[in-house]
Amino acid sequence: MNRPDPNSADQSANNEDDAIWMDLVARLEATESSPLHDADETAGLQGETAPQGVARDESPKGFRDFDPLGLATPAPAPSTDPDAAKAGRSSGPRDYDVDDDGDAFVPEEPPSLAGTEPLTMLAWLGAVGGPVALLFTAMFWRSAPLLAILGIVGAFVASVVYLIMRLPHEKNEDDDGARI
Repeated sequence: MNRPDPNSADQSANNEDDAIWMDLVARLEATESSPLHDADETAGLQGETAPQGVARDESPKGFRDFDPLGLATPAPAPSTDPDAAKAGRSSGPRDYDVDDDGDAFVPEEPPSLAGTEPLTMLAWLGAVGGPVALLFTAMFWRSAPLLAILGIVGAFVASVVYLIMRLPHEKNEDDDGARI
């Protein structure tokens, strides 16, 4: 990105912009209208006092005092709740105890791998081990013969086909997938 030369003639336009900006800021700082001040003036014109609970602000606030998020005000002091102090916790958005249900879901133990069918276990080993073997071959055995690589790919394809063929062919109408 090209930057303008600081000595060029276009810098006068920047000076004019700065002067306009400073004038705008000065006018905003001089403005004394605020929502509370306007409400007090309209109430005074009608012969009434300010609404109850609204304090009359005698000092005008400037543009630099504008703080809509309340970041300039200090944080409120921590509460001195004796129950919270005894428990050793501070007050906050979660200053209550969570009800612990004893009926939480506990999954059943998965079946042992020792009881699986040997051919299925071999197919899973080929489906997962094939890509891992190809990765290690590419990293450590760069001059592997084509027959070894084709054998790994063939074992992977045969394993995946076997596992797909073992899937159920029809849906059980009584089972909607939910188990209790």
